[in-house]
Amino acid sequence: MTVTLGLAESSTDQSTRRTLTNLSLAVAKSRKIIVVTGAGISCSSGIPDFRSSDGLYNLVKSKYPNAVLKGRDLFDSSLFRDPTSTSLFYTFISELKRSIDGASPSPTHKFLETLRIKNKLLRSYTQNIDGFEARVGLKSKGKMNEIVNVQLHGDVHRVRCSVCSTDIECSPSHLSTFLDGEAPDCPDCAERSEVRVASSRRALKIGTLRPAIVLYDEPHPQGDLIGKIQTKDLSQKPDLLIIMGTSLKVFGLKKLAKEFAKVVHASSSKNGLGGGKVIFVNKTAPGSEWKDIIDYHVQGNTDDWVERVEREWRKAKPSHWETQTTLSGLPGMKVVKSALAKSKGIKGAKENLPPANTIPPIRIPPSKPIKPTSPSKRKTMDSQRDLPESPTKKRAGLPARSSALEPIPFSASRSMPDVYTNASQAPWMKPRQQAKPSFQPLVDDSDDLDRDVFLIEPDRKESSESDVDLHDLSMLSSLSSEDPSSPEPMSDLTMLSASSDDDVFDMSLCSPPRPSWTTSQAVRIT
Repeated sequence: MTVTLGLAESSTDQSTRRTLTNLSLAVAKSRKIIVVTGAGISCSSGIPDFRSSDGLYNLVKSKYPNAVLKGRDLFDSSLFRDPTSTSLFYTFISELKRSIDGASPSPTHKFLETLRIKNKLLRSYTQNIDGFEARVGLKSKGKMNEIVNVQLHGDVHRVRCSVCSTDIECSPSHLSTFLDGEAPDCPDCAERSEVRVASSRRALKIGTLRPAIVLYDEPHPQGDLIGKIQTKDLSQKPDLLIIMGTSLKVFGLKKLAKEFAKVVHASSSKNGLGGGKVIFVNKTAPGSEWKDIIDYHVQGNTDDWVERVEREWRKAKPSHWETQTTLSGLPGMKVVKSALAKSKGIKGAKENLPPANTIPPIRIPPSKPIKPTSPSKRKTMDSQRDLPESPTKKRAGLPARSSALEPIPFSASRSMPDVYTNASQAPWMKPRQQAKPSFQPLVDDSDDLDRDVFLIEPDRKESSESDVDLHDLSMLSSLSSEDPSSPEPMSDLTMLSASSDDDVFDMSLCSPPRPSWTTSQAVRIT
């Protein structure tokens, strides 16, 4: 049931005054407000009405005495069927545009901007074509997320082509043409036609410009965009609906208001009134079809009501109106050093700024990397410390020399290493067991003697499963000693042991295996 509250009665009726105060607090506590406005919010802006003695309709009627048009016919799409009514429409819009340019936004328009600044306005839907919302800061053009004010009936400050639908700003030259009852040509259509004629092609039809307003029984050129915006706002679940300055007679506006009212009533708003409410502000009461939709009817002028709401809002929620200012930006103000900083001897300290060296920096010790247990991952982490393997060592099957391995005990004088009774005891064999290479005796380069060096390598294919005959080795030694060309007997060659399991001869005077000496024949080295 709609409750009617008269602004004039609030000074004498305590109950009305308390309810109006609660409505003001509801506006202050709401976070998603939908506002629907009509021509009533622009009456105080200085725009003459249509039906008074000095109104725009009588002014145009005096210029076209033979035209028979009602007030509604001035905004009906059927007027383009007759040239006389079309000329009357152009003249009427030209005079209306001149009146709007000389007017200024009303307090109600500024109140809408206040709601936007306070982050309480979800969207504004207006029937007005004057564009005052854009003057106060409510954007009406751009992308869907940028539009704050939706113009349901278009904008009188823009013109649209009847052929190519080009939308451009209305210029003074367009107004002069409209004032004479004629329509200017579309510049885009004319340019495209000239280009075709210059290339010896057929000329295009040149459209005419008309005011970019939506008439009755005419589709909105941006109807799809408005539908998307409305759907998005409904999904946002607004908590308050304010309808101002309209009689709710247009079918499209009635449908929009009912859909928003249904969502507002279903919302769980925290405005202190037990849920979302619908407030209707107008001099005339709404029809009977709105009795279960509109909760409160504030009877009076819209400017008086918004001024009352703002006044009570400031009184109840002063924190909403506090603004932070910078003293350095005001005239005659400058930033000075604080007395506390001077007493402590801190140089360069300014007021309201903490000293730079009062808090010691926090040092976080670097964490030690955890070495992975997997050999492949460990090899990847230590790859920057590993020396590259030579191709010769890869072919011989020897381990790559790394910083983690034990160095081979060779001195600068190339002294002989210790004698190892088993090949696995050698330092180069400790990291991992490799294939058993052949051993060669080391040749001392310090003397000038020539000697025959025999490289002994057992034939693994034929004698891998049999013991080595020691008699063959002794015969080899005797033959070497009887050789007259040998300067010295081969006395340095000493047999230590022979194992049939490993097929490896352990010998004194041996050096680490050299992969380049991998032949089974006797070689004479000088």
